[in-house]
Amino acid sequence: MNLIELKNIWRIYKQGPETVNALRELSLQIKQGEYVAIMGASGSGKSTLMNVIGCLDKASAGTYLLEGQNITQRTDDELATIRNKTIGFVFQQFNLLASMTALQNVLLPLVYAGMEKEKRLLSAKSALKEVGLEERMQHLPSELSGGQQQRVAIARAIVNKPRILLADEPTGALDSNTAKDIMGIFNRLVDDGITVILVTHDAETASHAKRIIKLKDGKMLDDLML
Repeated sequence: MNLIELKNIWRIYKQGPETVNALRELSLQIKQGEYVAIMGASGSGKSTLMNVIGCLDKASAGTYLLEGQNITQRTDDELATIRNKTIGFVFQQFNLLASMTALQNVLLPLVYAGMEKEKRLLSAKSALKEVGLEERMQHLPSELSGGQQQRVAIARAIVNKPRILLADEPTGALDSNTAKDIMGIFNRLVDDGITVILVTHDAETASHAKRIIKLKDGKMLDDLML
């Protein structure tokens, strides 16, 4: 069974008098444990596709099956629950809270999830160790390099043990050597069974994936297995 299945997805926006077809008749299947890169020029629909897959946005038409369940008509609250349990997010800008330490930033999703204090502390420390930051847990974001901040963001994204990790231009703010380190973490997460889907315009970043989906004008242009 496919983990993610999109059938004839459309995403249509209104911009004043104009209608924008951000996604057009897009169909896509992704299995558990796949490592997929979504590529395309600005305006190709790649970020819109990520938002639909990540339950941050709803398709205008078509069907979205997640773990075999039709979530197309779910309410915003239901989609929020799905996100919290199933999906982790990593963005180009690290989105860390400046007044909180690395550990506190990673703890935050577990607090929202209602996990008991001792258990969430163990889980947060384990996630930071997984990304190689066990020695920097008590540092504020301002005391960390860009690469270290992105590692904290990844730890925060995986601390709830999601089945899917969505990464939007995760190396866009990093130098090439640091970017390679971050991509190495994604490789290890895939080895652990997490489905990683990254959105990027950078061919070097996309080359780490095992499958590249190229979009143009909201449609799938290519689907390559590497």
